[in-house]
Amino acid sequence: MGENKWMGKRWEDMDTDVLVKIFKELNLVELSPVSQVCRLWRLACSDPLIWGTLDFGLLKSNFIQTRASPYIWVDDRSDKRLARILRVAMAISCGNVNCMIFHYNLYMKDEHLHFISERSPHLKRLVMPAWNRITRVGICQAIQRWQELESLTMPTIGHPPYIMEEIGRSCKNFTELKVMGSFDHQFASAILQFLPKLKVLSLRCSKVTMDALQSLLHSMEYLEVLNISHSLLLAIAANGRKQVVHELDGQILERASRLREFHYCQSRTCIACQRMVVDEGIMRWYRYEDWFWRRDEVRSLDLQDYGKLFDAGCERLTSVE
Repeated sequence: MGENKWMGKRWEDMDTDVLVKIFKELNLVELSPVSQVCRLWRLACSDPLIWGTLDFGLLKSNFIQTRASPYIWVDDRSDKRLARILRVAMAISCGNVNCMIFHYNLYMKDEHLHFISERSPHLKRLVMPAWNRITRVGICQAIQRWQELESLTMPTIGHPPYIMEEIGRSCKNFTELKVMGSFDHQFASAILQFLPKLKVLSLRCSKVTMDALQSLLHSMEYLEVLNISHSLLLAIAANGRKQVVHELDGQILERASRLREFHYCQSRTCIACQRMVVDEGIMRWYRYEDWFWRRDEVRSLDLQDYGKLFDAGCERLTSVE
């Protein structure tokens, strides 16, 4: 009998699309050495199908709250860990990241944001980390590089107009915004002025003033989807006192009915609504399930399950000891 020969392809000769399907099952730690095997494998490792969404939702900082600005102290090892992870991810992805998700308890600095924005110029969707250590200059410079940005999810911030202004100036395709925190008349006015063509807005589990809500419904001509589910609605009296609003009046409901989607829930039996009351309008996300902060009634804003690239195994392998 003649010698039997293996007729299959060698690894280095495999089609790129086959390699991509295989490499999609790997996390960042596993992908890093694979990308260094050969030129073909590195090309497959950087494919947009792998890097379309980079979900760092499990990555958090080791921190302590303080009384002085920026009201947070972060362990230096956390910063170094973040920098190391970002270097690996940006090197392999080769600018192919379209969506980037960060945890609300990740305290990033300007230098991290600068590094990301330079190496992911085609970003279309961003779920922001905490603002505490990011300066006005830092976020504005990043937004200027993200000219293709369409969607932003952001924690609450003390002075939002400058961010809305920079988005309106730099991101011509921007249509979708989610705010996690407080939404008042100042915030609504900034959107009306700088993002008049906004189509989707979620204020889920936020503290929302009624004058802000009325401004949106009265003046946002292009708004199609509004989510105020589980929000704490506040009316401000002439003397400045705030009163919780438990039901929307007919005028607001009539205007909201003109939208393609209007999500609203203030049920006493709803767990999310109960949590908002207990937390006095500022949701303490850390008290609840790991997935709770990722949910949204608006399908395009819901983050669903954690991504594969930075899964639980990857989080453990890169954790600070």
